[in-house]
This record gives sequence, C-alpha cells and structure tokens, in this order.
Amino acid sequence: MPDAVFADDQSVSPLVRKAAAWSWRLLIIFAALVAVLWVVKRLEILFVPVALATMLAALLMPAVDFLDRRGAPRGGAVALVLLTGIAVVGGLLTFVVSQFIEGMPALGEQVTRSIDGLRVWLVEGPLNLSREQIDNAGNAAIEAVQNNQERLTSGALSTAGTITEIVTGALLVLFTLIFLLHGGRNIFGFVTRVFPPDVRERVRGAGRAGFHSLIGYVRATFLVALVDAVGIGTGLAIMGVPLALPLASLVFLGAFVPLVGAVVTGFLAVIVALLTKGVVYALITLGLILAVQQLEGHVLQPLVMGRAVSIHPLAVVLAIAGGGVLAGIVGALLAVPAVAFLNSAIRVLLARDQEAEVQNLEDDEGPRIQAEPDDVEEKVD
Repeated sequence: MPDAVFADDQSVSPLVRKAAAWSWRLLIIFAALVAVLWVVKRLEILFVPVALATMLAALLMPAVDFLDRRGAPRGGAVALVLLTGIAVVGGLLTFVVSQFIEGMPALGEQVTRSIDGLRVWLVEGPLNLSREQIDNAGNAAIEAVQNNQERLTSGALSTAGTITEIVTGALLVLFTLIFLLHGGRNIFGFVTRVFPPDVRERVRGAGRAGFHSLIGYVRATFLVALVDAVGIGTGLAIMGVPLALPLASLVFLGAFVPLVGAVVTGFLAVIVALLTKGVVYALITLGLILAVQQLEGHVLQPLVMGRAVSIHPLAVVLAIAGGGVLAGIVGALLAVPAVAFLNSAIRVLLARDQEAEVQNLEDDEGPRIQAEPDDVEEKVD
C-alpha cells in the first residue's frame, strides 16, 4: 500500500506537488491571520486603546527615561510628563474650540454672502437660471432632509453610544499609558517568559527593536505634522481665511495618517476659503497645501521619517488602505506604526546574527535610545 501511494505521488508533476505543499501551508497561515483579525475586531474596544496607548508611550517614554536617569522617581517622572502633556493638549483644545465658537458667526455671515452671490451669478450669469429653479432646488434639498429625519435621528442616537465608547476607550488609554510608562519593560519581560529560554532573549531583542522604530516613527510624524500645521495655518492667517487656527489643528491631527491625512484635512481649508473668500483665495490655499506637501515629501520625509523607519511608499499606501478597510480611520492611523514595528521586529527575530542586524538598524534609523538599565530579568525573576 505505501508503495502504491508513493507511486501515485511520483506520477504527479513536481511542480504540482510543490504548489500543493505551498497551498495548504499558505491556507493555514491565511486562516490563522483571519482568526487573529476576527478576534481583534471582536475586541476592538480593548485592542484600539492599548495600541493608541503604546503609540503615546513611544512618544513620551524618552522624556520619562530622561527624568529617570537624572534621579527623579519613576512614578514622579511619569506623573510630571503626563500632567504636562494633558495640560498642553487641554490648553490647545480649549483655545481652538473657543476660537472656533467665536469665529462661527462671522463664518456664517460670509457663507451667507457667498451663497447670495452664487445665487445672483446663477440667475444673471451665463447659466441664466430662473429664481424659480433655484428655489425648487433649495426646496428639494430641504425635503430630502425631512424625508431622512428618522435616519438622521437614529444616527444621532448611535453617535451618543459612540461617545460613551470614546469616553471608555479614553480612560482605558490613560490607565494603560500610565502602566506602560512606569513599567512597560517589566511587563514585556514578564510576557516574554512564555517563550522557551533559548529564544527568549531573541524575542526580547526583536521587541526592543520594534519599539525603537515605533519611537522614531511617532517622533518623526509629530514633527512632520507640526510643520504641516504651522505652514498651512500661517498661510491661512495671512490670507485672512476664517478659522485658520482650527483648520491648522485639523491638518496637524490629519497628518498622523501618512500621505493622505494632511491632504484630506487641507481640502477642508480649501472649501472654507472658497465659501468665504472666493475662487482666487481657494486656488491660493490649494497651492499652499501642495507646496507644504512638496516640502514634506521631498525634504521632511527623507530627512526625518527616512531615518526613523525605512518602509517603502507602496507598503505605506497598502497598509493605510488595508487598515482603513478593516477598522476605518483608527485602522488607517494604526496601520503604518504597526508595519514599522513589525518591520524591525521581524528583521531582528529572523536574523542569523542578531547583533549585526541590530547594528544595521542603528545605521538605518540612528542609535538606540539609551533608557533606564535593562534589568527586566532581575525585577521579574
């Protein structure tokens, strides 16, 4: 019987046998990935805050380590950095919201004047529409809103539920961030004890390499986003476009989604300029956004982001698209940092010479950040 099976196997083309062997292995890997994604999707309320807290920890960890090395208690350093960050972010948000509230009446008046001017142009311009046609179009829009009132109401109710989830997630982010900043290395050391002793140190080295790349990515993204916001916000303020500061803040937040975030949020500035200042200012705003994007793409990205993490632009685009399909805006935000982490971690994990691979990463991304002493084994054991 075994000879017959062996004969049947030999009768199949070697190419088909290899393709079959690759196929069932790839199917198992694909099934495992689908299972992991399904679990992450089901526990999104847990995974997303932890991922966001990890990104914030990558941004704040160097400051905490700096204070720790200067002799400050670890808990006090975490509290100081967190309170300072919350105060800065809270002050900026308060200022932006107040500016938005103060600027809304003037923006509404300018939009009304623009709509009136557009109506006059439609009537007296080349289209030569009648006022009755314009009124009918406006009435149709109002009727459409009224017909979909129930849907809009249900959307508002779902938004209320979303706000509850956001508050819950924000609290989870805060608590997770505190523990990661205070004892993240010890937590990682404890978790990695599930691996066999002969590969445990390699796994820990891969994790340290991935987190270092994440630190570089977050810091570089923060710098790029700040430059985008300052450049676009300054141009809007010089042109007298209303809500320049809130629009610049949106650009800053949008820039954390690489390649597309700043463009999408900048398009809102073009719309505001079009409604309030006219076509000429809208075109100037569009040119300003394109100029800032050129500065980012040809100067900031190669100098800052290129040293932080080496990822091909195609991989960035595919990661953003995949993250957006799987988890919307949050997925697009977290996709590239996840790829940056995995890129360095897998390189170190699979390298034959781990020390040489870490040195290669240092040459590509800059030296490792010397943080608190790596006494994970002593504290955990």
